[in-house]
Amino acid sequence: MSEATTEPVRYEVESGVATITLDRPESMNALTAATKEALRAAVERAAADTAVRAVVLTGSGRAFCAGQDLREHADNLAAGRGLDGTLRRHYNPTVEAITGMRKPVVAAVNGMAVGAGMSLVLACDLVVAAEKASFATAFSKIGLGPDSGLSWTLQRLVGRAKAAELLLLGEPLRAPDALALGLVNRVVPAEEVLPAATELARTLAAGPTVAFGAIKEALAHAAAHDLPSALEREADLQDALAETADHRNATEAFLKKETPAFEGR
Repeated sequence: MSEATTEPVRYEVESGVATITLDRPESMNALTAATKEALRAAVERAAADTAVRAVVLTGSGRAFCAGQDLREHADNLAAGRGLDGTLRRHYNPTVEAITGMRKPVVAAVNGMAVGAGMSLVLACDLVVAAEKASFATAFSKIGLGPDSGLSWTLQRLVGRAKAAELLLLGEPLRAPDALALGLVNRVVPAEEVLPAATELARTLAAGPTVAFGAIKEALAHAAAHDLPSALEREADLQDALAETADHRNATEAFLKKETPAFEGR
């Protein structure tokens, strides 16, 4: 099924995978208010759709996302609106929807991911990047601090010292270096980015969706709590997963030396 949500964002579902594409290639997929509203709606739609068991987030053209559209932002500043409430209205709910949805999200980074674009990438569970893709925090270059969760995700991936360097200096980071730092999972030729990310998402979509959701929840909880609390959350999640059809069927298949077929429930 292929369906456009609104003009700046495409939303397509096939074989249990929702592909969300930022579609303003002429502006390197910079984020206007309309784009941010469409992106939030698309992510929330994918999260709520029981037919969707994995998500791919990507951009069209030569960039993944150049971050906030600075022309629109400059107009807001000139009109005295400042950030116009966009963090709490757009960015924060979108990042929370990506990280909180009970299914895996794969970023297909076809080109540069800058500012909030980089934040969106790091909110995803797995990242496939083109060999010539690049990342930059960029916020300090325009006199701003990090947003869209970058202060939280970045230091957990690379450590505080490297996160401080990337945020303070704002220098670009090439895909191979991002791979070495653990910011991305795979680096592939440009023409293979979307196919590789889609194949990965289809593999995940055929897996134990409820268990994947529990894995995301366990990781998020453990990142902000002590070991006893993490152990207790794991026990709660395992108790719930033990009741799923996927667990029962997979256990029986294992004993029969068969390959389990997961239904996502």
